[in-house]
Amino acid sequence: MTKVVLPGSTIGVLGGGQLGRMMALAGAHMGYRFVTLDPTPDAPCGQVSAAQIVAAYDDRAAARELARSADVITYEFENVDSGVARMLEQESYVPQGSRLLHTTQHRLREKRAVEEAGVRVAPYRQVESEKDLLDAVELLGTPCVLKTATGGYDGKGQRVLHSEDEAEAAFAELSGPGVDLVLEKFIDFEKELSVIAARTPDGEAAAFPAAENVHVDNILHLSIVPARVPQEVQEKATEMALSVAESLGVAGLVAVEMFWAGGDELYVNELAPRPHNSGHYTIEACVTSQFEQHVRAICNLPLGPTTLLTPAVMVNVLGEHLEPLIRLIEKGGMRSRGGVTPKVHIYGKTESRPKRKMGHVTLVADDVDPALAWIEEAGIWEGQVAKTGPVR
Repeated sequence: MTKVVLPGSTIGVLGGGQLGRMMALAGAHMGYRFVTLDPTPDAPCGQVSAAQIVAAYDDRAAARELARSADVITYEFENVDSGVARMLEQESYVPQGSRLLHTTQHRLREKRAVEEAGVRVAPYRQVESEKDLLDAVELLGTPCVLKTATGGYDGKGQRVLHSEDEAEAAFAELSGPGVDLVLEKFIDFEKELSVIAARTPDGEAAAFPAAENVHVDNILHLSIVPARVPQEVQEKATEMALSVAESLGVAGLVAVEMFWAGGDELYVNELAPRPHNSGHYTIEACVTSQFEQHVRAICNLPLGPTTLLTPAVMVNVLGEHLEPLIRLIEKGGMRSRGGVTPKVHIYGKTESRPKRKMGHVTLVADDVDPALAWIEEAGIWEGQVAKTGPVR
């Protein structure tokens, strides 16, 4: 039996963003205290924690201060310094460890780990030179996607190649000293899905219902649950996520993002070893939220049931949407109507700017169609719901 961290203990969080904030809010109900480390003063997680250590993520002295204040340490996003995580793993209690963090911080390592779990990924090739890229384009065909192996998120660090003629410019844009590149075959998918799996250090595992995700400008716009795919596809997606969690020895959560290309063709696109934007719907729509589940998992408590209680649609609030949303709230636009109940989450970030995630709204309804209609009628998202085709 591994260590159990009981309510009354303090959880240290590397990272002070909205995921840490919602984790702290969920954990507080269970009797846990939180302390966070983040370089931004008054960070979203810091606002709802007992204390915030204001320091860079690679500040080892600050990380040790966090360890002295906490009984268990977790991270709320995967771009924390893996060396610091490795040090903390040796000197304190970090059930997630640093191995999974190291794996998911690099696309090539991640893809190989997923393949070792017996799960399919999109065909890919490592790219170390312009010649490698040209050879890979010839092998995989176009369209294809050139990506940096590290650091990319929300569409950053990638270029779609529609012809071989675009390879030289793409390589020049993304390559550089110490930059690893990977070329992926473009999957002509019907839906983007994600499944969030939880696993305790003792090996108990559970998965949340698959979410159907819609991206606009490579940023998640909507998550729709239940996903509008056949039941057998939902079941296969769940099996794949649990296989990944087991093979990688996950402790906590892992979000497994996938492409569904029709039939039984499912490909894992990427992993996130933490709570995930596409799992926000679980706060209102599931018996256990992803944030409570993460706390349960890292503390080695029994996992909660992941049963879906109601259909729901989560829509992100970016910087350009925040003021229109506030005006809608002021006008009384958050009342339940037509069987749709909006739930507003604002993250407490001090600076609002375009494309920055500032909050989300979850629409709880008897069916997803009226929830999607509510989003259109709100007039905040400028018709983006209609742009539901593949966006990469």
